[in-house]
Amino acid sequence: MNAQPQAKDTPASHRLKTGAEFKASLDDGRALWVGGERIAKVFDDPALSAGVDLIASMFDDQFKPEFADATTYKDPATGTVYSRSWQVPRTVEDLKDRRKMIEYTSLKTAGTFGRPPDLAPAIAVGLLAYLPTFKEKKSLIDGCSPDFAENIEAYVQYGRENNLTASESLTGPQNDRSSPKGAEASLLKVKSVESGGIRVSGAKTVGSISAQANEIFFTNLGGIRETPAEACIWASVPIASEGIRLISREMVSHPGADPFDHPVASLGEEADQLIIFDNVFVPKDRIFNLGDPTAMSYYGPVCVFAHWHVLTRLAVKAELFVGAGQLVLDVLGTGHIPAVQGMLGEIIEYAQTLRAFIIAAETLAKPTEGGVMAPDVGMLTAGRLHSIQHYPRIIHTLQELCGQGLVMRFGKKAFENPEIGHYLQDLLPGKGVSAEVKELLMNFVWDMTSSSLAGRVALFENVNASPAPRLRERLFNEVKRDEFIAQVKTLAGMP
Repeated sequence: MNAQPQAKDTPASHRLKTGAEFKASLDDGRALWVGGERIAKVFDDPALSAGVDLIASMFDDQFKPEFADATTYKDPATGTVYSRSWQVPRTVEDLKDRRKMIEYTSLKTAGTFGRPPDLAPAIAVGLLAYLPTFKEKKSLIDGCSPDFAENIEAYVQYGRENNLTASESLTGPQNDRSSPKGAEASLLKVKSVESGGIRVSGAKTVGSISAQANEIFFTNLGGIRETPAEACIWASVPIASEGIRLISREMVSHPGADPFDHPVASLGEEADQLIIFDNVFVPKDRIFNLGDPTAMSYYGPVCVFAHWHVLTRLAVKAELFVGAGQLVLDVLGTGHIPAVQGMLGEIIEYAQTLRAFIIAAETLAKPTEGGVMAPDVGMLTAGRLHSIQHYPRIIHTLQELCGQGLVMRFGKKAFENPEIGHYLQDLLPGKGVSAEVKELLMNFVWDMTSSSLAGRVALFENVNASPAPRLRERLFNEVKRDEFIAQVKTLAGMP
């Protein structure tokens, strides 16, 4: 593997990076544009830099006793400690342990990072789960014949040994899809074959945290009935590879803001990128499928771990909504009102339902052909469908609980101003708390439900989960109904 070097001075007992080592790994000359201007380093944009700092703190947390169980695990064969991001679950207990990392990253980012550092490894593990299938697949591109199974195993090991942070992008740029030509134009394709690998050109989009990660893990999703052989590819390359250009969307967080005014948005954000591939070299040992359209059909099974990640993050965020809602009732003194209790009850119902889907998916988990324990796909799809259908209403309900508190926010400087601050303190106190503490809570809810960051996150949740009609189609295809049919026939006396 010829990408990021292993973390230096790492003791033999663990293979973990520090936050400083992670940040150093991003100083690699990557080609990045923010606000239409080329920036020399990812640290040169405040929002990107704040997001990097947040991710770096996750690396440092691996070394803190209070976070060690959630973020790391010990290999039973060697005793070496690794990041849970790269843990391969072989049992149901392993699944539950791996979920600790998802819950940790979700809480660390308040659920605003749809693709935190432990998301892309879940897709690599998804490929590993179907290793026997990929072992049988062969390249259909003349002149390059990688061993897909060997490469998948080596990549997962490489990611684990190097505490690697990867981004992932599966979709192509949005364009005119009214004809097959539009869909085909958005595909990343093999342009040439040369010694040791291939050259690809095209683009990927919604590459969340690409600018803040070491690698980009990519493939093409369907959009045309038959994906041409040159567009049938799973692979990964370093973000700093020659020919990759990252064009960032508009930033929507508030880096550098007083944490009082923006408790969540001041933390920065994951930045979505349009990723241009201009004749990018992909080494032979980084290719996991090449030219075989039948392997592309494994997107669903391979991504089951990523979908489990999505549902878990949504459940954690729902529980944050419950906590925030209860605090609003406490500080406004409205908890005795039946209608208000019912509104919070609806948020609790949503959170409990998502958590139930996760528990069910793990309880019904079964090993894949590659011996990896996979959560039940039907439960995951139904849970994700439930989440995106109800998310907008839950946001609205939490906003309603806050009333004018979300509209009338004044900021830290207003409270500290001797001429007007005393008016705010006198007129706006909560039940048992100062006006300042009440506003801090409202500022948190604002960042989570009403800010520009919240708007981006809400849109991302829907796009990331797939639209409801598509999820219903997946349920139709994924959930087997033979047993239910047999029961009806028996009860009805049908032949």
